[in-house]
Amino acid sequence: MVEVIVIGGGPAGVTAAIRARELGAQVTLIERSRLGGTCTNDGCVPTRVLAKAARLMRDAEDFSTYGLQGELPAVDFAQLLARTQQVVYQVHEKKQLIGHLRESGVRVIGDSDGAVFVDPHTIELGNGQRLSADRFILAVGGHARRFDFPGSEHAQTHHDVWSLSELPKSVAIVGASATGAQLASIFSAFGVEVTLLEAAPRILAREDEAISAVMRQAFEMRGVRIIEGIGGVERIDREEDILRLTYKQGDERPSVTAERVLLAVGWAGNVESLNLGAAGLNGNGRGYIEVNDYLQTSVPHIFAAGDITGRMMLVQSGSYEGRLAAENAVLGPGQPYSHHIVPHGSFTDPEYAAVGLTETEARAAHDIAVVTVPYTELDRAVIDGRTEGFCKLIVSQDTHRVLGAHIVGEQAVEASQIVAAGMAAGMWVEQLAELELAYPTYTAIVGLAARRLLRVLGVTPLAAEWQALGSTLLAEWERSA
Repeated sequence: MVEVIVIGGGPAGVTAAIRARELGAQVTLIERSRLGGTCTNDGCVPTRVLAKAARLMRDAEDFSTYGLQGELPAVDFAQLLARTQQVVYQVHEKKQLIGHLRESGVRVIGDSDGAVFVDPHTIELGNGQRLSADRFILAVGGHARRFDFPGSEHAQTHHDVWSLSELPKSVAIVGASATGAQLASIFSAFGVEVTLLEAAPRILAREDEAISAVMRQAFEMRGVRIIEGIGGVERIDREEDILRLTYKQGDERPSVTAERVLLAVGWAGNVESLNLGAAGLNGNGRGYIEVNDYLQTSVPHIFAAGDITGRMMLVQSGSYEGRLAAENAVLGPGQPYSHHIVPHGSFTDPEYAAVGLTETEARAAHDIAVVTVPYTELDRAVIDGRTEGFCKLIVSQDTHRVLGAHIVGEQAVEASQIVAAGMAAGMWVEQLAELELAYPTYTAIVGLAARRLLRVLGVTPLAAEWQALGSTLLAEWERSA
């Protein structure tokens, strides 16, 4: 029987342990502290609670529009943080990870205070206990990246939000990718003065340009100050109860002031905790472990999954990699890694989501057709007063297969799942257009965009009078023939 040690009890590690056991291996799972990983304990789950509260604050602004009377709520931040911890506890109770793992036959060692390699087949726990195995799967996750600059000790990360005693009056957030954008959205909804700084030429730089543009506009409408294209942080100085953040912008050194400075400048793998050299491994210099397409490291019996690989740092991707790493570790490398269709997004207000290629990426590789449908044309959005946003659908002119979708607006993350499912099934845009999606819903915008694309592609016959109009507008109830 193959003996496997999995290090790390987040989504990648738990999935890997269970799958390896299903395949007949003898499995030990080791976790430094509490099972569940960053997402459950410190990231997605508690942050989503804050996003829910922020959304309730914004919903209250619409009370009078719908004939509801009442004062706008105030934020009791201490009580809100208590709620986040209550939800984290409830999620742990629901998952029952330790019990589930042990029922599956996995040996679980929690609160191990870490594990380090002493040779390629042996690790040592924090209490001095040593364990050996035939295969290892490293799923130790990551942590918020920090930079060293004068006054960097005054900066905090998302991790420190849970220890705040009260809501700050102002906050400067460095980094405008998913984490920074979500924190900016949440704090802004709570009435905090927010400045969002980004090194790239645009916020959410990895997303489609349309998402960046619309989200920038939405943030500015909500009072968020955005500064793009900075050359990094020069220094942070404390001036009594205020922090002054000086940043580089060309030859100039402008500054902003805030009560708190939060860094959201990336995510590094926890490679320093493993003593990789003793196993014959080295990090790649960027805080991650290099793996091949089978999630196998340069040491053949050691595999890695999740954030530690630095590839696709999402919960759903970590689970996928954990399963794949387990199969390749137990059965031998045979299943290649592939993250082609990964819907993702953030619970900002408005939400944004994407799956597949951006328009720029698609144009570089394909002959494409593109349609963008604004939320103003969606009946549900009009009903709810949530007409901010759009759905962009990108398809191949040659195959009529969907190459990508980019959505900003209410329930954008949910709507993107419809497109992802269609892409995974290899659906033509004609099939996506013919789905009888429920009315009135937000996901119906996907069908609306797909049907409009049929006209762009010339699939839907049109009378000469309609063609002369030069319009591809399509009402929500219309169906192709």
